[in-house]
Amino acid sequence: MNKVFLPTLLASAIAQAVVTPVLADDATPTHISTPDAAPMEHLVVSSDFRETSVDQLPASVTVIGQQRIEDQGAEHFEDMLNNIANFNWSGGSSRPRYFQIRGVGEQEEYKGAPNSSVGFIIDDIDLSGLGMVSSMYDLQQFEVLRGPQGTRYGANALAGLIYLKSNDPTDTPEHGLELSLGDDNLRTISGFSSGPLSDKLLYRVALQKHQQNGYMDNSYLKRDDTNQRDELSARLKLRWFATDNLQIDTTLMFADFDNGYDAWTLDNNGETSLSDQPGKDSQKTTGASVKLTYDGFAQAKLVSLISFANSDHLYSFDGDWANPDYWASRDCDGAACEYNYFWDQQGKRKTLSQELRLSSKDAGKIFAGSTDWLVGLYLMDLSEDNDLYSEYNGWPDEVLVSNYDADNYAVFGQLDTEFSGGYKLSVGARIERRSSDYSDTNQDNFSPSETMWGGHIALTKSLSDTQEAYARVARGYKAGGFNMTLPATMSDKKEFDTEILYNYEIGLKSHWFDGAADSRLSLFYMDRQKQQVAASLQNPDDPQRFILFTENAGSSNNYGAEFEGNWYPTESVQLYTSVGYLQAEYGDYQYQDKYGSTVDLSGRDLAHSPHWTYSLGGTWHSDTGWFVNINGSGKSKFYYSDSNDSQSKPYSIVNAKVGYDADSWALYLWGRNLTDKQYGVRGFYFGNEPDQSWADKQYIRYGDPRQLGVTFQLRFL
Repeated sequence: MNKVFLPTLLASAIAQAVVTPVLADDATPTHISTPDAAPMEHLVVSSDFRETSVDQLPASVTVIGQQRIEDQGAEHFEDMLNNIANFNWSGGSSRPRYFQIRGVGEQEEYKGAPNSSVGFIIDDIDLSGLGMVSSMYDLQQFEVLRGPQGTRYGANALAGLIYLKSNDPTDTPEHGLELSLGDDNLRTISGFSSGPLSDKLLYRVALQKHQQNGYMDNSYLKRDDTNQRDELSARLKLRWFATDNLQIDTTLMFADFDNGYDAWTLDNNGETSLSDQPGKDSQKTTGASVKLTYDGFAQAKLVSLISFANSDHLYSFDGDWANPDYWASRDCDGAACEYNYFWDQQGKRKTLSQELRLSSKDAGKIFAGSTDWLVGLYLMDLSEDNDLYSEYNGWPDEVLVSNYDADNYAVFGQLDTEFSGGYKLSVGARIERRSSDYSDTNQDNFSPSETMWGGHIALTKSLSDTQEAYARVARGYKAGGFNMTLPATMSDKKEFDTEILYNYEIGLKSHWFDGAADSRLSLFYMDRQKQQVAASLQNPDDPQRFILFTENAGSSNNYGAEFEGNWYPTESVQLYTSVGYLQAEYGDYQYQDKYGSTVDLSGRDLAHSPHWTYSLGGTWHSDTGWFVNINGSGKSKFYYSDSNDSQSKPYSIVNAKVGYDADSWALYLWGRNLTDKQYGVRGFYFGNEPDQSWADKQYIRYGDPRQLGVTFQLRFL
C-alpha cells in the first residue's frame, strides 16, 4: 500500500510546488465558472469566525457540500466518514459517536464526566460526545477541521472539530419528498419545505424517519430486529430580518434515535446473535440555537449566539452475548456453566452556552498592513446525570448514580493582517476557566478547577494567482479530570492532568487547469504533552467487570500528511480523492495488566490510528438526466484498543448510485459495500467465555455488509 500511495502523495506535492496555474482565486462563496468544465462549488468554512473560503483558511480542513452528499446517497454521517483523510471512528455503539482525528480521540466513554477530544456541533448546537444523531438529509455541508481549535472552540476541540450545517431558509418557495427502500427492511421517508412567511421572515422545515433491522438475526429470540435502527430527525429554521441592521437566525432540532444494540457474537460471525437480553443504544435530543447578527455600528459587527441542548441517552448490552440455555449446555469444570450478565446506563445531559463576538467591519491600519480584529466572550454550563445498573447471575453487580456539573468561561481574540507582497498573518488566543463538581453514591466527590489557554499563529503567502502556501502553529488543550469507582489499590490513579497539544503544520492550496481542478496538501507534526490514555483492565476476581480509567502517558509525537483533490474534466464529470498518512505512537507508557505484569506500549501505534486512509470517487451527470456515481474508500490496519494488541485488517469498500434525474423527480438505484467486504470497526481482546476458563480471545464488531436499495425524489415549487 505504501508503494502505491506515498509516491502519489509526493508527486502531488512536487507538482503543486512547480506548476503555476493561471486562474485567480476568488474568496467569495460563489461558483468558479470555467469555459470547458462545470461550475466548481467554492465552499466556505461556516465554523470559522469569519466564514472564510476553504481555499483561503490557513489550516487542514475538509468541507463536503450538499451535491456530493446527495451524489453518494448518504443518509447518515456514518456513510461519509471514509471520505475524510486521517479520520476514524470507534464502532462500539449503534451509530458513530466517538471519533479520532490524526490519531487523537476517544474510543468509548462509559463514565459521567464528558471530556471530548473531538468537538461535534450541529447548527451551532454542541453535541460533543453524543454524535450519533447526525442525519445527512437537507444538509448544506459538513466540515472537519483537523488539529487543535484552541482559539475558536477551546477545550472540546483538542484534536479538531466536526461541524454539520443544514440548509438555510430560502426567499423563494421550494419543497421536496424522498422515499428509500432497501434490503435489511430499510424504509426511509423524508421531506422538506422552505420559503417566505412574510417579507421579513423566512422558514425551512425538514423531517426524516429512518428504519432498518440492523443486519443481525437473533436465533434465540427468533427475531431479526434486535439490532435495529429506528431514527427520527426534525429541524425547523427561521430567518427574521428584524431591522435593516439586525438579522435573527433560529434553529430548533429534535432527534429520537431508538436503536437496538445486539452487535457482538461469541464466534465473530457478525450475523447471528445468541443474546437473551438485547441491548439498546438510544438518544433523544432537543436543541435550539439563536444567532443575532447586528451590523449597525460604523466600524464593527456584533454576533450573539445562544445554544441549548437536552439529551436523554441509554446504552445497554448483554455482556455474556448468549443466553442461559446456551451456557447451561457448556462444561465449566465438570458442571453446567452459569453466566448471565447485563449492563445498563441511563443519562441526561443539558448544555447551555452563550457566545458574544465583536468584529471589525472594514480592515483598518493597525500594523504595517490592513487588519481585521475580533474579540469575544464565551460562557457554558453543562450538567450530566447518570444511572448505572448491572446484574451478574441475577444479582446486582454495579449500582451507581452520579451527578456532574461544569462551568466554562472564556475570552478570546483574533487579528488578521494583510501585508504587502501577498503575506497574511493570523494570530489568535483563548483563555478558558473550567470549574466542575462531581458526586456519586459511592461517596466519590471531586471539584477540580483549572485555567487553560490555547491559540494559533498562521502565516499565509500568495505564491501566484492560483496558489497559496501557509504555515501554522496551534496550541490546544483538554481539561484534566478524575476516575470514579476505582479499587483502593489504584488510589494513585484517581486524578489525571490536563493534556496539551502543539500542532505544527505547513500546507499548499491550489487551483489547476483554468479552475477546473483544485487541490489541498498539508504536512503536520503534533507534540502531545501529558497525553491522556483511556485504559481498561478486566478484574481477575470478577471476570464480567472491567475497571475503566484515564491516565497520563508520557509525551508523544504524531506526524503525517493529508491530500485532497477535485477535478471537473468535462461539464458532466467530477472526480475527487483524498489520501491521509499518519504516524501516531505512544510516548513512554507502561501499565499493569490483570495478572500484575507490566505491559510496555512505548512506541506502539495508538488505537484507531491507521497509517493510511484513502478515498476515490467520480460522478457523471448527462445532459439527458442520467446519473452515475462510483466511490471507493479504505484504511490500512489499526489497533482496536489502548489496552491490548488486537488489530483490524486493512479493507476497501465500494459504493455506487445510478439513476435518472428529471426536472421535478428523480429515481436512483444504489448499493453500499458492493463487494460485501467484512471489515472490523471495533474490537476487544479479553476473556468472556467461562467454559474456556475465561481465556483471552479477540472479539470483533463488523461494519455494515452489502446493502441494495432504491430512492425516489419529488421536487416541486
